[in-house]
Amino acid sequence: MNIPAALAWVLILAGVWALLVWAPHLVRVSKDPRSKDEKGAMTRYFTMEFMKASTSMILGIATLVIGVRGLAG
Repeated sequence: MNIPAALAWVLILAGVWALLVWAPHLVRVSKDPRSKDEKGAMTRYFTMEFMKASTSMILGIATLVIGVRGLAG
């Protein structure tokens, strides 16, 4: 992959940022009382937050990989 080093670093930082922000968010959401109903089943709140966080983390990993491959040449 042929991208400038500065752009590769931006992609790496964006990927790391996504993981640093969304992973703790997912942990907080799992402990939130709104995440489970009276019976202990997961709620829509948890499902939506899980989907949002997991999608962002997957895209963050992809961005990180693209940045690392861009630096590697």
